[in-house]
Amino acid sequence: MTDYVGPKELLQEAVQLAKRKSELTVRDMLIRGILAGAFLGYATSLVFVVLSQGLAPIVGAILFPVGFVILVLLGLELVTGNFALLPAGMMAGTVRFTKLLRNWGWVYLGNLIGSLLYAALFFVAITNWHTGNGGAVADLVKQAAQKKTLAYMALGPSGWGTALVKAVLCNWMVTIGAVLAMSSKSTAGKIAAMWLPIMTFFALGFEHSVVNMFLIPSGMMLGAPISVGQALLWNLLPVTLGNMVAGTLLTGMPLYATYPTQAVPAASMAKALPVEQNEQQAAFAAAAGVQ
Repeated sequence: MTDYVGPKELLQEAVQLAKRKSELTVRDMLIRGILAGAFLGYATSLVFVVLSQGLAPIVGAILFPVGFVILVLLGLELVTGNFALLPAGMMAGTVRFTKLLRNWGWVYLGNLIGSLLYAALFFVAITNWHTGNGGAVADLVKQAAQKKTLAYMALGPSGWGTALVKAVLCNWMVTIGAVLAMSSKSTAGKIAAMWLPIMTFFALGFEHSVVNMFLIPSGMMLGAPISVGQALLWNLLPVTLGNMVAGTLLTGMPLYATYPTQAVPAASMAKALPVEQNEQQAAFAAAAGVQ
């Protein structure tokens, strides 16, 4: 029996998932957001360790999706995935606009806190509690942080626009990965489906706001001459906007428009399905909590 979930069924699950996300408590959104930000920081730092060893950049791109897989399988909250899922739920009538904004705001804050927390711990680890300079890994992180801020600033409005477009291209793939996590009922199938689009965006060098919440502060801690204002204006602002546009207008809404569905009430589903199938659905919903 195939474990593939077709697009219509996938969107039905996405709409239900969006509703559950919109009803999370502030506490849960923050905790799950903090953990998600930290795990993406882990994956990003892994890439720089790989690059510092002289391996090809594609190796880092192949490894980067480990962070995304971990946070998805744990049902954590990643704001860039929610940029697609909650608009689909709003179109289905299961998520109010105020609940959408509430989720995006708290999860974004949680992702930022988790990213900064891991950045601080990473800094302490690679500098031996600030007694060293971090070596080759630190040099690469600083270069990347400056490329993502000062290089855009040097181009003026064209740099700001470039960051925005790269963010759109990034989250188009990231949100496809978030949706594809629900296209399989098996763990292996979910991992494979998520891995491909996440690896693609990272290999192409596009801009992800939560990755940058770790990368740019890490570069600043390690000595990159970047101010907080420059980091916000020349990266996080355009990149967040671009990620939001892609998730909402290029993934969530288009997929719902072509595969319109309504969330099936839990009580109705329980009556319609055998006990074992109900248990499988519950396990799938928990594992497929793409954030």
